[in-house]
Amino acid sequence: MSVTEGVDLSGVDAWLFDLDNTLYPVESGFLDEAVSRMTTYVQKVTGLPRDEAFALQKRYLREHGLTLRGMMLDWGVDPDDYHAMFHDLSLEALAHDPALLAAIERLPGKRLIFTNADAVSAERVLKRLGLAHLFEDVFHIASAEFLPKPAPETFDKIVWAHNLDATRTCFFEDTERNLQPAHKLGMTTVLVGAHAAASTAAFVDHRTDSLAAFLAAARLKETL
Repeated sequence: MSVTEGVDLSGVDAWLFDLDNTLYPVESGFLDEAVSRMTTYVQKVTGLPRDEAFALQKRYLREHGLTLRGMMLDWGVDPDDYHAMFHDLSLEALAHDPALLAAIERLPGKRLIFTNADAVSAERVLKRLGLAHLFEDVFHIASAEFLPKPAPETFDKIVWAHNLDATRTCFFEDTERNLQPAHKLGMTTVLVGAHAAASTAAFVDHRTDSLAAFLAAARLKETL
């Protein structure tokens, strides 16, 4: 069951969705191999033992919102080289969710992916999920000039790039802190995932452990 169902989203005509662990459940384990590969990459670049490389990887994630950002700033890593290690990840853990497809398909207005992943990885995942045709565009990490969420400047970039009215935009995310800058801009914020119910952040407007159920029950803008 969703923590919040049947909410009034009739004032929304632009829909932003995070990708990883939002449009598919974290329980799929899809990103486990990606995390392992990141640790190996950090080891190779820095020469650190694996446990220290993993700790550095997680520190960069906390401090910058993305391991890549720290690796670029401190080690001069080329983002294309970094992202290449993910482009042959197995997609077997990801499955079509007909209920989610139908729920997103009914949303009126503009639908966008807003992800810290790169363009190739995002396209692979969306195609595997059978959702690629539902979205107008993917605003990926290169679109953000490699400044990841939750940087406020990156939210300004997507608003400008797609001429969004933030007060008529809803943003769905599995990472709580990434919702704060969206809320400051006036967006409706929805925290997604099994952990969502535990959130007490004032900048989270709605919480759900089932994105498909939440969207299916929402009251939407009427269209002709």
